[in-house]
Amino acid sequence: MNARRVLAALAASALVSLVAACGGGSTSGTSEKAKEVRLGFFPNITHATALIGTEKGLYAKHLGVPVKTSTFNAGPAAVEAIFSGAIDATYVGPNPAINAWAKSKGKAIKIIAGAASGGVYLVVKPGINSVEDLKGKKIATPQLGNTQDVALRYWLQSKGLKTDTQGGGDVHIVPQENAQTLQTFATGQIDGAWVPEPFASRLVIESKGKILQDERELWPNKQFVITQLIVRQDWANANPDLVKKLLEAHVEATKFINDDPAAAAQVANQAIEKLTQKPLKPEVLASAFKNITFTNDPIASSLTASADHAVKVGLLKPVDLNGIYDLKPLNEVLAAQGQQSISDR
Repeated sequence: MNARRVLAALAASALVSLVAACGGGSTSGTSEKAKEVRLGFFPNITHATALIGTEKGLYAKHLGVPVKTSTFNAGPAAVEAIFSGAIDATYVGPNPAINAWAKSKGKAIKIIAGAASGGVYLVVKPGINSVEDLKGKKIATPQLGNTQDVALRYWLQSKGLKTDTQGGGDVHIVPQENAQTLQTFATGQIDGAWVPEPFASRLVIESKGKILQDERELWPNKQFVITQLIVRQDWANANPDLVKKLLEAHVEATKFINDDPAAAAQVANQAIEKLTQKPLKPEVLASAFKNITFTNDPIASSLTASADHAVKVGLLKPVDLNGIYDLKPLNEVLAAQGQQSISDR
């Protein structure tokens, strides 16, 4: 990949804690040949590739060694596990990957595949019909400086509306966990939220919200990364065969999703139920699943662009992401199946 400068979020306090916990971003994992593969992901529909790969036994089939899975509720926790050497690979959103790269000065991780695109919406109360109606309103995002928070702030800025990190300005942005947003929207404490699936569909179906902005409409070809697969560098360097086998399972799971979305949604929901004891309701599952594109392409250009957006709203500092992608193993897997190669630009 040609050298380019992009920007990573360094402002969130959670990341400050992460760096301290991880000794400034160094990894402590072993470089010895692995006898098992430790894989992380979220029990969330945007991580359906991992849910299906696990539920259908695809990782175990391809890897040929025991597969130990760990689930996380947020990117910083998954990155901390990578930094400490507790896991070898994980599915995460774009900002956690950028932050892991930045904090370790390019030594901790590599992005080796995309997983999901889209599935993010601004959902508002029925009485809000335009951007102008957002003035003075409270809009939630998952976390200060996270991917959705940056997207909302940049979108509002492009519409001439001001925000600040204390919740002031023309529109009052309220960072809170997605589960809390479901409650605060239902009780009227907030007027809307810029959130990923399945939370967007739940706000619409369960609390009569309406979509004011589909984030896909803001991106070229309606594509932007929401989930991708990263590996710990020292593990990957010592186990290139397992990296390739991991990607074979990943590609098979993606193909299953795209060949039979209805069946894939059910398998993913079965996995969610096993992990959380709370499966998605059928109508929420159907809505959320159709709103997400599952792809092996990490859509590298969207990572660069979203980082650029973040600096424009004052939430990012510069970091050189040259080398963050290693798509060679993925492209080898795709070539063996007669599929088109994917660019890291």
